[in-house]
Amino acid sequence: MGILSNISGKAAVKVFKKIGYYLEHQQGSHMILYNDQPGYPPLSIPNHKELAPGLLAAQIRRAKLTVEQFNRLRKKR
Repeated sequence: MGILSNISGKAAVKVFKKIGYYLEHQQGSHMILYNDQPGYPPLSIPNHKELAPGLLAAQIRRAKLTVEQFNRLRKKR
């Protein structure tokens, strides 16, 4: 498993958008993302300056990604 570096909620949302997720709304401090492709559950990403590694890893798994794939997408422009 790859290593997750410190990342903000907004930066994580940008990565998830690259695989088809979109920001539906914000509920309190949580950004709710949806993907219209079947089999992809909604994600709830806190709008914090730094996400807890365990929380981020769980959301990455829900989005059917590995940490390595997430990190590669994060580095792509």
